[in-house]
Amino acid sequence: MLRSAAVRRSLSKGEVSSLLSYRYKSSFATALNTAARLVTPKALLNNPVSLVSNEMNTLAKNIVTLIGSGHPLLNRISGYYFEAEGKKVRPMLVLLLSRALSQIPLEERDRIKIDYTDVPEDPVYSKVQHSRLFENVPASISPLHILHGIKPLNPLTKGPEPLPQEFDRARGILPKQRRLAEIVEMIHTASLLHDDVIDHSDTRRGRPSGNIAFTNKMAVLAGDFMLGRATVAISRLRNPEVVELVSNSIANLVEGEFMQLKNTAIDADHTTFNNGTQHIPPPPTKFELTEHEYRVPTSSTTNGTQLSHDQLVDMAFDYYLHKTYLKTAALISKSCRAAAVLSGVRDPIIEECYEFGKNLGICFQLVDDMLDFTISAKDLGKPAGADLELGIATAPVLFAWREDPSLGPLIKRNFSNPGDVEAAALAVKKYDGVGKTNELAKDYCNKALQNLRNGLPNSDARSALEFLTNSVLTRRK
Repeated sequence: MLRSAAVRRSLSKGEVSSLLSYRYKSSFATALNTAARLVTPKALLNNPVSLVSNEMNTLAKNIVTLIGSGHPLLNRISGYYFEAEGKKVRPMLVLLLSRALSQIPLEERDRIKIDYTDVPEDPVYSKVQHSRLFENVPASISPLHILHGIKPLNPLTKGPEPLPQEFDRARGILPKQRRLAEIVEMIHTASLLHDDVIDHSDTRRGRPSGNIAFTNKMAVLAGDFMLGRATVAISRLRNPEVVELVSNSIANLVEGEFMQLKNTAIDADHTTFNNGTQHIPPPPTKFELTEHEYRVPTSSTTNGTQLSHDQLVDMAFDYYLHKTYLKTAALISKSCRAAAVLSGVRDPIIEECYEFGKNLGICFQLVDDMLDFTISAKDLGKPAGADLELGIATAPVLFAWREDPSLGPLIKRNFSNPGDVEAAALAVKKYDGVGKTNELAKDYCNKALQNLRNGLPNSDARSALEFLTNSVLTRRK
């Protein structure tokens, strides 16, 4: 704020504007400045990682300990994606959220549920509730000679060392929350190994993808192994609710992938797949396979009435957003919820943490879908323009379809005819599909920011989360 006219006259017009705008800083600017003050050296200014730098610096090393195998080839490919510099957004969110939750007083963190009838006799469970928050992750639950197999002195897989606790109390991140961050990154990386095989990708994080460097079979098996090690680590958290949340996110990833492989909102023929070229085998006669009660609407008619073009597009958007949640946002939202559960906070805050992860995850994928149209493969670190080539209609295409109904047949046949990809790309450009997707991403970003403010007390960690949330909109890879 300027104190006098004399002061105002001594400043340039640009400086006055800058000072005046400072009074009305946005939450983004506040988050940026808060994060910047906490980072050293100056080269790392504006980096929210500073608040969880100890944990992030050792993340890959700890994960390799979790997934390490006695077989050299399996060991090599399992750690392959951790060697390159990835975004590591998911574990960073878990760690920052854990720090933010630690600002809530212990007396308000009393939601620790343990089913004593389903827990073996263990002195850990005889502790008072608050101290249970700080308990470490056991190296194993079953006897080691059973886990290690017939040659217990030379196991292929073994239990990890317990987490050190010295830093946790000072930084507010509980031992189990740190292990959760590592598990989440393991699940995400396993999905990348599988995705690169499914999508025939050549590159990942700026170098040959796992399927190219090691073959498809090894990449799939390594992804399976990593998921297996992740589920072992989940069980050692000894929290049934967290085990259910994180394990279910793995199933969500697969459900989302199937929604993408067979878009039933566009193609109502449930007897074929692969653009109608392959028939689904008939169902078994010995038992009935039933879908559960909730399904995304997948019919072009309602009560025998043909849907309008706008209604069809709306239904396609519902399907797309649900698929986006399952493929991308489920792991983020459920890991955020799990971090809140492990912190012992009460239900309203747990819900806000979950909604934050859901809204941020959808925002993240919307931006990813935009980048597929706007960034080169070199900058993206993976093939650009891949979605259309794979026959996937993302938000930019759906926005274009709303303006140009002729795109419908192209979307239905997954852009499989010559010229389909080019026609869809031109329509996205003509009808500003990228710009409209950006506006939708902003809406989800704003919802995520509101969730943070509703659920968390003001703190450096919350400011860093706000900064990170806003930065999703401007990322380039």
